[in-house]
Amino acid sequence: MDEGTDEMALNLTSLIDVVFLLLIFFMVATTFLDPEREIGIELPEALSAEVRGEVPDEIVINVGREGQLSVGGRSLDRAGLDAELLRVARTAPETPVTIRGDRLVHHEDIVGVMDACGSAGLSNLAVGTLESGG
Repeated sequence: MDEGTDEMALNLTSLIDVVFLLLIFFMVATTFLDPEREIGIELPEALSAEVRGEVPDEIVINVGREGQLSVGGRSLDRAGLDAELLRVARTAPETPVTIRGDRLVHHEDIVGVMDACGSAGLSNLAVGTLESGG
């Protein structure tokens, strides 16, 4: 004779739905990574750093530790950078340019990029830094 032994069952359907939604969220969120951060530049810190919003027509030039250059996620040599800057300067010479150099890059490489901007006619320059934590 059965004395009322009811089996307990756990319904996992809603839990599985939540896990799949989280999985989809993280998969979609990782596709929106900033292409400027792909080359792994460690910016120096500055006490007076300002957090700026994105400027739509801003050019961001990344300078890696070994002097490698990239603009908009594309690797360029010095001649390619000069051509890109001249193209931009012809259409909009007031375009802001941010130079993001690795904290261990040679000063000469940053000056070379600044010189290329000046030669192209771009004078609205900024240097990318991180906001200091203290």
